Amino acid sequence: MTPTMTQSLSKTPHKQPEPSGVHTLSQSHLDGLEQETIFILREVAAAFERPALLFSGGKDSLVMLRCAEKAFGVGRIPYPLLMIDTGHNFPEVTAFRDHRAQQLGAELIVRSVEDSMARGTVRLSRPDESRNVHQSVTLLEAIEEFKFDALIGGARRDEEKARAKERIFSHRDSFGTWQPKSQRPELWTLFNTQLHPQEHFRVFPISNWTELDVWQYIAREHIELPSIYYTHERDVVERRGLMVPVTSLTPALAGEEIQRKNVRFRTVGDITCTCPVLSTAASPEEIVIETLSAHVSERGATRMDDQTSEASMEKRKKDGYF
Repeated sequence: MTPTMTQSLSKTPHKQPEPSGVHTLSQSHLDGLEQETIFILREVAAAFERPALLFSGGKDSLVMLRCAEKAFGVGRIPYPLLMIDTGHNFPEVTAFRDHRAQQLGAELIVRSVEDSMARGTVRLSRPDESRNVHQSVTLLEAIEEFKFDALIGGARRDEEKARAKERIFSHRDSFGTWQPKSQRPELWTLFNTQLHPQEHFRVFPISNWTELDVWQYIAREHIELPSIYYTHERDVVERRGLMVPVTSLTPALAGEEIQRKNVRFRTVGDITCTCPVLSTAASPEEIVIETLSAHVSERGATRMDDQTSEASMEKRKKDGYF
């Protein structure tokens, strides 16, 4: 590790006084997670010719960006940022995505599910169908267009049981599909990055992080996030045990009572399938305390598309999903 990197890792933000309730949590493990992520990000830059970093404007991709800044230096990230836009993303998040990319001086590539619909490669079964699952098609088209051989994603193993089956370097065949029983061993942090023509890798540098780790790191590093991650008032309805935001895309159904609640989003995605949770947390430190008492995973508590077996994460991943 260079002296500059040693200095950057030894800066003192993580030593600042913390609110009551957070100071009892040891954060020394964050240094190890950060160093592992930096190592993986550098491995990708060294091993592949045309990698890209999947960037949604969400908290996990923002954590990866902070690690990438430390790995390569501000304004020197050696791969573009790629966003697959459903056209139904929260405007606060897409605006922040553009703002952060401009701050970094990074190349931002946006490809839209709506463009795939115009080409006829995506066809909705009904006009109000969620476009979230169809991102796989647009992503594979982007891989073909730019000849990407590695895509860096922010998935974590604690998110969902199918995520836990992933390797850090997850091989995809020439059709972009994932075969969980054919993944390569990763012993002693040795990664097999050999590819045949038209194959690629999905790389997950924060696989070993948890939701709690992410929020502790955000607090330590003072990482700026889209406003909807923090408490705000929003119209919601209760549906199948979830708090569904009332929008033009997700209107209240007959008989549902619209309520004004203090909520925040634990994860951000397509409006049609992403739900907030009740919360008054207005800072990363307060969210750390909330996360300590959470009994349901962030996807289990907030994603309508994870509620049915037909849309299971494992099936989507086999079809090329993130």
